[in-house]
Amino acid sequence: MPDTWFTADFHLGHKNIIRYCNRPFQTVEEMNQEILERLNARAKTNDILYFLGDFCIGPKVPAAELPKKIRCKKIYAIPGNHDKDTRKLTQEFSWLDALAEASLNGQRIVLCHYAMRVWNQSSRGAWHLYGHSHGRLPSQGTSLSMDVGVDTHDFRPWHFDEISEQMASKAEITHDREEGNSRSGVPNDSQNA
Repeated sequence: MPDTWFTADFHLGHKNIIRYCNRPFQTVEEMNQEILERLNARAKTNDILYFLGDFCIGPKVPAAELPKKIRCKKIYAIPGNHDKDTRKLTQEFSWLDALAEASLNGQRIVLCHYAMRVWNQSSRGAWHLYGHSHGRLPSQGTSLSMDVGVDTHDFRPWHFDEISEQMASKAEITHDREEGNSRSGVPNDSQNA
């Protein structure tokens, strides 16, 4: 059975992203190689990859050559703000809308390049996965949302099971808080719904 992976914000070919995000690479070539190697070390040929925007940028990197270096062949992509040329790669990526929904193992997931505070079914346990912010947004605590960009995970993709563990921890904290509030007589959101 194929594994499912999520990632975003490679910015392949984007020299300035190294400085902007304090990435630990000396050159854009080193960054490109390391990000693709870390992806290929995890995502296998028959796996599924959801890529949430900003694949590559810059004239030094021919956009059509880069996807050929990715082992995983089933890639669903959400466009990012730097994907003008990448969006032309219709053989390499199955493009989704700027906002898409998926259901994996019974879990509803809302996908977008950008972070949202609320999303479809957010009050019913749906997750929201995004990129764009390079790990710089303050944590929303127990919100079932998560930045899956490479800057948040040692330049590796996130496996569905890893995300599931993160979300389970957030849900447990929320449940414990709600239980504590109901025992103390303080109304919680579920009581007011």
